[in-house]
Amino acid sequence: MKEHNASPLSDYIEYPADEMLSRSQAFYDDIKRRHSIRKFSDRKVSQTIIENCIKAAGTAPNGANHQPWHFVAIHSDKVKKQVRMQAELHEQGFYAGRAGEEWLEALQPLGTDAQKPYLEHAPWLIAIFSQKKGGVSPGDKHTNYYVHESVGIATGFLITALHNAGLVTLTHTPKPMSFLSKICERPDDERPYMLLIAGYPADDATVPDHAKNKKALEEICTFL
Repeated sequence: MKEHNASPLSDYIEYPADEMLSRSQAFYDDIKRRHSIRKFSDRKVSQTIIENCIKAAGTAPNGANHQPWHFVAIHSDKVKKQVRMQAELHEQGFYAGRAGEEWLEALQPLGTDAQKPYLEHAPWLIAIFSQKKGGVSPGDKHTNYYVHESVGIATGFLITALHNAGLVTLTHTPKPMSFLSKICERPDDERPYMLLIAGYPADDATVPDHAKNKKALEEICTFL
């Protein structure tokens, strides 16, 4: 291995085997309560909570530690309205046939349509962008590596952090998403990756039965 600067691993905590087992079960029991919600309350959520969750996302593993992501946390009612107008405009074409019959049939059990009121009702929208160029230091313009994978992992961290804080989320990927770059005033070398809606659930929030159908362990994992 080539020489490089490094520090001792000082913050790792090893748990007894029985505690590891209980912690793994407790985490599973907690994370399986996470659901994608499409009815949000307009109750306020502290910006500090959102900041902490985004900082947690920023610890995700990534290619060459370039951290090829940028998060735009949207709280402004004016900006949220712009996002909703543009998203619904594109979604109308999607549901009018651009998606294709098979895709629309797959979405039918979830009850989705072109109307996205949660884009205004939820207290926070988090637009996630991937960066083709960057690096560790501000102003760097090096090539970033494993961008899609890195941003995907960071997004998973963010969703988990928001759930852990007691909020609900919805992942939204309107097609195309280029309008987010303009609204969020992001540079040309960034691409919209996902729009994450975050807040409290509305009193009448529901979870589609279809969404509760999770594959069994033996269907998603092979032990060798």
